[in-house]
Amino acid sequence: MRPQLLDSLRDYTRTAFLRDFAAGLTVGVVALPLAIGFGIASGVTPAAGLWTAIVAGFLISAFGGSKVQIGGPTGAFVPILGSIVATHGVEGLALATLMAGAILVGMGLMRLGNLIKFIPYPVIAGFTSGIAVIIFVGQVKEFLGLPMQSVLHVPDQVSLIATHLAQTNVTALGLGALTLATILFWPKKWRAVPPSIVAIVATTFIVAWVAPDVATVGSKYGGIPQGWPALHLPAFDFVRIRDLLMPAFTIAMLGAIESLLSAMVADGMIEGRHDSNQELIGQGLANLACPWLGGIPATGAIARTATNVRSGGRTPVAGIVHSLTLLGIVLVAAPLARFIPLAALSGVLLVVAWRMGEWHNFADMARGPRADFGVLLVTFGLTVTFDLSVAVGIGLIMAGALFVRQMEDVTHVRLATPENEMDRGSDSLHEKEVPAGVLVYRIEGPFFFGVAEKLEAALERDSEIPRVVIFRMRTVPAIDGTGLRVMRLTWEKFQRRGTHLILSGVQPQPMKVLFESGLVDRIGLDNLCPNIEASLTRARDIVSKVP
Repeated sequence: MRPQLLDSLRDYTRTAFLRDFAAGLTVGVVALPLAIGFGIASGVTPAAGLWTAIVAGFLISAFGGSKVQIGGPTGAFVPILGSIVATHGVEGLALATLMAGAILVGMGLMRLGNLIKFIPYPVIAGFTSGIAVIIFVGQVKEFLGLPMQSVLHVPDQVSLIATHLAQTNVTALGLGALTLATILFWPKKWRAVPPSIVAIVATTFIVAWVAPDVATVGSKYGGIPQGWPALHLPAFDFVRIRDLLMPAFTIAMLGAIESLLSAMVADGMIEGRHDSNQELIGQGLANLACPWLGGIPATGAIARTATNVRSGGRTPVAGIVHSLTLLGIVLVAAPLARFIPLAALSGVLLVVAWRMGEWHNFADMARGPRADFGVLLVTFGLTVTFDLSVAVGIGLIMAGALFVRQMEDVTHVRLATPENEMDRGSDSLHEKEVPAGVLVYRIEGPFFFGVAEKLEAALERDSEIPRVVIFRMRTVPAIDGTGLRVMRLTWEKFQRRGTHLILSGVQPQPMKVLFESGLVDRIGLDNLCPNIEASLTRARDIVSKVP
């Protein structure tokens, strides 16, 4: 494992730098309103969002495993961060961020990056769409300029918004609508200029010139401080660490999932390949550093990464330039941010939330397996109505249970005879003579805890006590601890009855498990045969010696 930056700097040319520099400037400008907006939406200050984009953007590009990944605050974190701030305060969020960073670095060092890819897609699609709804509903308050307190859960927010609709600030609504119209209807031929920036600049100019009665970054948060923030180390406390362990784990898993998904999308755009373990290390280092400057959790941002690629970025230098661009804006133009209307930022986030939802997944998955669609709906519903960690946990449990059931459906244990053998070939039982007193059982599919009882049921159906039993295992790719235990108990039962056990065609993973468990020593190496022909020969030899 090594950062992609080191490899990218080999044979780095002036042309490549100019291309990365232009892309980095573009992404930096695009990231400005998003960083401020996600900071506010997460329950902290605009400055926290900006410094997260600066610090995390630099470290993820410098130490990550993707050439074009752009890191920073994202919408995926909004629900969980708002909940942490409401329960444990900003100090608690800083500590949870540090803990999540340590978890991510540990996952990368233990090479667990590839495990994230095994999270079922219905779970990912469900909580992603649920997060989009949470962000969307959470921005309606500022978009309409409603004088109401924010609440955590979407049903409560919808109810509260409905009771305050009569108090809509028409000016705020107009500024928000102008932002939406600018972003949605900005001419394609002018897309080199980010429409979100145009909308923010236009509405900020209106507020600074006309001074309408609307909430702004300055009126609510005092603006964005110019210059470097003071270093701050969160207070460590065992009780608080214990209380924040689950939220920190949720942040780490969510960050890992989103960053690796973003890296995979980027791979397809540049026809490259990222190092998932190094990417987790880069993400972890970023989250370990952000709290020191008042930042919040960060991860790879799919939209900003795609913008980077489309703008010509091809190395981590573009991500570093993006970070330095934001730093320059904070150090030079921070005082101007106090005029940014919150309704305009809400308009930007409304568009982000809508595009983040990927609503086509519901129609696509509705046409697929019903069980997967059910997992999608449950994960989505729980994310919106309860809590993200609860939704992901239950979604994974449901997906795991469905996987076990599907594996059980494809695994079979049945008595095989030359007459019912379907295969034809050298390793087939067809047209072969099975000696008297010998039974052949064919095990098909993974032999794990969900199907181990099928072997017991198949053996119990035969009232006679055979002299030899052959287990054909050439189509068993894997065996787990429960399957191993059933195999050992079966062998012990055969020993008491005087029945010999022969294993035929054992594959590498089951063979490794059998050797390491010591079961091979009990069964005997002579009773492990490479194919059915050798197994039948061994069975004849045993039968001939049994009186």
